[in-house]
Amino acid sequence: MSSSFEPLKPKHVLADLTPEGNGLRGKATGMLRAKTGRLTRELLREPSRFGLGQLPVVNKPDRTTTAVCGYCSTGCGLNVHLKDGPDGEPGGGGAIGLTPTTDYPVNLGMACPKGWEALAVLDAPDRATTPLLKDASGKLRPVDWNVALDAFCDRMKAVQRKHGPESVAFLSTGQIPTEEMALLGSLTKFGMGVVHGDGNTRQCMATAVVAYKQSFGFDAPPYTYQDFEESDCLIFVGANLCLAHPIMWERVMRNKRRPEILVLDPRATETAMNATLHLPAKPKSDQSFFYGLANYFVQNGWVDREFVSQHTAGFEEYAKFVEAFPFERVSRDTGLPVETLVDAALRIRSRERISCWWTMGVNQSHQGVRTAQAIINFQLLTGNLGKPGTGANSITGQCNAMGSRLFSNTTGLLGGRDFKKPEHRAEVAELLEVPEHSIQTEDGLAYPEIIEGVLKGKIRGLWVIATNPAHSWINRNQLDDVLSRLDFLVVQDMYHSTETAQVADLVLPAAGWGEKEGTFINSERRIGLLKKVRRAPGQALADFSIFQAIADRWGCGALLQQWTDPEAAFQILKRLSAGTPCDFSGVRDYRHLDEAGGVQWPFPAEGGDEAAERRLFADGQFYHRDGKAKFLFEEPRPLPEPAGGKYPFTLLTGRGSASQWHTQTRTAKSAVLRKLYPEAVYVEVNPRDARRLKVAPEQAVRVESQRGSIRAKAFVTNGVPEGCLFLPMHYPETNQLTDGQFDPYSRQPAYKACAVRLLADAT
Repeated sequence: MSSSFEPLKPKHVLADLTPEGNGLRGKATGMLRAKTGRLTRELLREPSRFGLGQLPVVNKPDRTTTAVCGYCSTGCGLNVHLKDGPDGEPGGGGAIGLTPTTDYPVNLGMACPKGWEALAVLDAPDRATTPLLKDASGKLRPVDWNVALDAFCDRMKAVQRKHGPESVAFLSTGQIPTEEMALLGSLTKFGMGVVHGDGNTRQCMATAVVAYKQSFGFDAPPYTYQDFEESDCLIFVGANLCLAHPIMWERVMRNKRRPEILVLDPRATETAMNATLHLPAKPKSDQSFFYGLANYFVQNGWVDREFVSQHTAGFEEYAKFVEAFPFERVSRDTGLPVETLVDAALRIRSRERISCWWTMGVNQSHQGVRTAQAIINFQLLTGNLGKPGTGANSITGQCNAMGSRLFSNTTGLLGGRDFKKPEHRAEVAELLEVPEHSIQTEDGLAYPEIIEGVLKGKIRGLWVIATNPAHSWINRNQLDDVLSRLDFLVVQDMYHSTETAQVADLVLPAAGWGEKEGTFINSERRIGLLKKVRRAPGQALADFSIFQAIADRWGCGALLQQWTDPEAAFQILKRLSAGTPCDFSGVRDYRHLDEAGGVQWPFPAEGGDEAAERRLFADGQFYHRDGKAKFLFEEPRPLPEPAGGKYPFTLLTGRGSASQWHTQTRTAKSAVLRKLYPEAVYVEVNPRDARRLKVAPEQAVRVESQRGSIRAKAFVTNGVPEGCLFLPMHYPETNQLTDGQFDPYSRQPAYKACAVRLLADAT
């Protein structure tokens, strides 16, 4: 693709791609955001201009293998370039560089900055290379694995003996392979007697899981990435693909159907700047918007009656309910003029293939499940499911959040089953050759209840694997107090420097992406393969090996004797999937995944569709017993903490740049990535609010909520609406402000909206 921009060196990117140092205001900010989106595309097309993807000249690669990326849920394919060993062993010298795989069906030869730098972050000086155990003086000291394993088992068992079996819990992640998640869930639940465990996917995907389960009968994102290219009308709700999932946005840019692109988002994000219509609705008014849109379509007779009658249940009740949402009411709820709402409806109606896409702007809400279902309901009533370019499509967050949702064995039994159903427990017991009585009969506590359990003294031992709650959990000041109350805190991570590892009693050093093997399941349900292409540093071990060692030391190793290695675990997962909606029993082995470019579930042993990309519900059959999807709805609820009085602003949070990832545990280790985003936290403020408060661009300010106060640099921009502020989620300061509110159905935190104030005097 040709470019109208001169080549940029990394040192210049900061001024052009981020708020740092630009001081732009007014209309200039819109130009900046438009340029940001275009520069992001340039970065994807020509990464070498930004210092990415340059193989060492002195270490010319001798071999190439492939692996799926380990950052976000897009699931890109990467070529891993290897150097032969000194003795001539093929690839024995390990990985020396990466390039995107041109024929992988996900990314088609593209990679975002994080993918290009995936190897660089493995060489950080703060890698955890040996177990660390807190001594009598409270300092973490290096110990060997025997001492670490004894400490883990002796102290966790002591907690259980003193306080009961439910006094120990674990918090897992969507960042490790499915095989490791399933082994952890089997070890803890069937072997160690741990009742309570959850993952950090609770923070990003629980809402979508519950919405799909209730509406469709199973956690089933229905789409394939090809739908980005085949849709006539794409509606993005609380989703900034340009930054959060840039390769997906590139798939949108490949669409040759001249689609309408509608973006429903309070902020003028990079994605909104590229839309045909930006709908800057008030924070958390999306539910009302889709109810009003549904009512407008019903009143005008634009319902796909055949699809609704044959494939759905509850439509008449829904149609009656949305009568209470004429566009006059929706205008009050959303702040959008009635004529804008009508314009949006007519644009959508004029197109044949409608697809709706949402991410954290919907999921991280006090009413996220019903908002997601408002989107699903609209797609049901228009018949936009199961066909090319359609779908009610939740975009996942982490690289293996889908694997976590199906196989972590936390708040749902393996393979999308239910702990409470006797037939499901019997099935899993037989497949895994474990006693049925070892499988709990009720769901364990969800993440927020585990934290509450620590506060109440009911949970005294906590095992944290590949996640950093001391940074990422909502209202993090409270979490500092929570962690201090534990009798024993174990952190298993690649780095000893995370905020959570720093307060641990025991740190277990883990291998990272590229240092172990397994599978991830991406947003479109594609199972992709990751490979070991280098040795982990020091004494660090793959999480799979750590779980095996703990099982043996705990005394339950015989229970898990089938789990000999990751590929053996994959064969177990195949058996667990057979006959379920996520059946992938037709995948032969890891080599099959490698050669096929990943495989989307379902792919049963008999009759599996060999197509590279496949969507669900083409036959109109859903997973409820009657085969129908359900219309589910309820009256929207107001913000739990509305702006006003002492705290007149609504705080929004979200992705900062395409080069940052979550708590920056990895991305901060790359010198190249650090040049692509501001080092220190900044707050976006509307120019009118800035003038009123006498806040100048780049001025040091304070942002305060009822829970905390942080210092930040002001970025004055029209990208954020008047009365709102925006903070990137990646900085540790941000979650000192957020409010511990949760969706009642998914128990997902509502990170996106709370009341704050802005103080110009930062002293």
